[in-house]
Amino acid sequence: MAKVIMVFTSMTGNTEEMAEAIAQGVREQGVELDVKEVLDATATELEQYDGILLGAYTWGDGELPDDFLDFYDELDDVDLTGKKAAVFGSCDSSYEKYGAAVDILIEKLQECGAEVVLEGLKIELTPTNEDKQLCIAFGREFSKHL
Repeated sequence: MAKVIMVFTSMTGNTEEMAEAIAQGVREQGVELDVKEVLDATATELEQYDGILLGAYTWGDGELPDDFLDFYDELDDVDLTGKKAAVFGSCDSSYEKYGAAVDILIEKLQECGAEVVLEGLKIELTPTNEDKQLCIAFGREFSKHL
C-alpha cells in the first residue's frame, strides 16, 4: 500500500482547512496518510514515503513562511527520485505574486528529483465549500498517481 506524507503550515487556518480537505480525499482512496505541521517534520522523513504533499501560504510579497524555511533548506540534502508530489496553499490576490510559495515548493521538489504530478492548488484566502470540494478532489486525484 502506498504511503503519503503531508507537511504544511498555516497561520490563519486557511491552509490547514485545505490540508484537512485534501487529507479526506487521499484517505477516501484507501491511501495511508501521515499529516504533520512543518515544525514537527524533517525533510529526510520524505524519503520514507511514496507520495509527498506540501502546503504553505505565501508570505509578504512572495516568500515562503518563516516556519517553512529550515525545512526548505533541509531539502537540499534529500533525494526524492521516484516520489510523487503535489503542492497546495492559500493565496491572496492583493499581492503581486499570487501563491508564490506553492511555485517555490514545486520547483524545490523537482530539484530534489520528485515527480510533481498535479498543478499546484491555489485557493484565494479562506476556502469556501466549493473550494473544499476542489481540495477533496485534489487529494483523490493525487492518490491515483501513486
